[in-house]
Amino acid sequence: MNAPAPNPKLPAAKRLDLPLLKVENLVKRFPIKGGLFSRVVDHVHAVDGVSFELAAGETLGVVGESGCGKSTTGRCVLRLIEPTSGEVTFAGRSVTGAGKTELRALARDMQIIFQDPYASLNPRMTVGAIIGEALTIHKLTKTPGEYHERIVQLLETVGLAADHMRRFPHEFSGGQRQRIGIARALAVRPKLIVCDEAVSALDVSIQAQVINLLEDLRSQFDLSYVFIAHDLSVVEHISHRVAVMYLGRIVEIAPSKALYTNPLHPYTEALMSAVPIPDPSIKRKRIPLQGDVPSPIHPPQGCHFHTRCPIAKHPLCSTEQPMLKQSGEGHWVACHLRG
Repeated sequence: MNAPAPNPKLPAAKRLDLPLLKVENLVKRFPIKGGLFSRVVDHVHAVDGVSFELAAGETLGVVGESGCGKSTTGRCVLRLIEPTSGEVTFAGRSVTGAGKTELRALARDMQIIFQDPYASLNPRMTVGAIIGEALTIHKLTKTPGEYHERIVQLLETVGLAADHMRRFPHEFSGGQRQRIGIARALAVRPKLIVCDEAVSALDVSIQAQVINLLEDLRSQFDLSYVFIAHDLSVVEHISHRVAVMYLGRIVEIAPSKALYTNPLHPYTEALMSAVPIPDPSIKRKRIPLQGDVPSPIHPPQGCHFHTRCPIAKHPLCSTEQPMLKQSGEGHWVACHLRG
């Protein structure tokens, strides 16, 4: 199957200058092998034509159900997973076309914080060695004293103590381990950090602390985030804009306030209706989603959501893929009947 046609326009960041990150028609298909000779018999359509832009200092939240392709998108942006097709540009430099030397240089500007703070840290290395590894690889310090001072500075920046550098990951709580992961990402002074479900494995009270830390760091170091999560209430508090993904495609992208007060896509409406409201006096009508998420191996033709959509009445819903179209100031939606 051919890759879907690129969107005529990209949902752009608010700033008028060139975007820090530009993703155009990103596609990732994982081959499925079978038979005696392990030939490719089919593909998993994990990411199916994703486009967006991110400005310097901006946080873009990416939300959706499990399996929608949000984590794969984040990893393809960093080339941790090789995209099948599409173009990723960072600060005017091609990421998808970069060779090994260029990619190592780009790695200084683009980092990731993983979901599981324990699995992402080498249990045989001390915290100091984990954080300092990037300093050594990229030759960012000249003397042992400078190396030690930089690690202490990073630990204190994320709210940990200097003597923690001599301990091992198993000696820390989940929230502390995630702070170590944040310090490791900050070590190379990046401009962009992909937060891949960075708080989903933490307790609610710890989530708030880590989100506040990320917000402080964004302001302090002028960072940009791609903040991937499935909890819409978490994304609302940290994101300037939010992109909603369904089965490999972005179905809606808008400024955070606009998306949460006036969702346009039926899938976004259903997700919003399930978000708990702290005030019991406020009643929200629940919009249940019918059926299960279709298989990403054989996604539906046309709009991927039409098999579960409560308003899919138009013939185009099942035959033609809806493109993202602008519906308001920075508000884009991919729906034949909305926008």
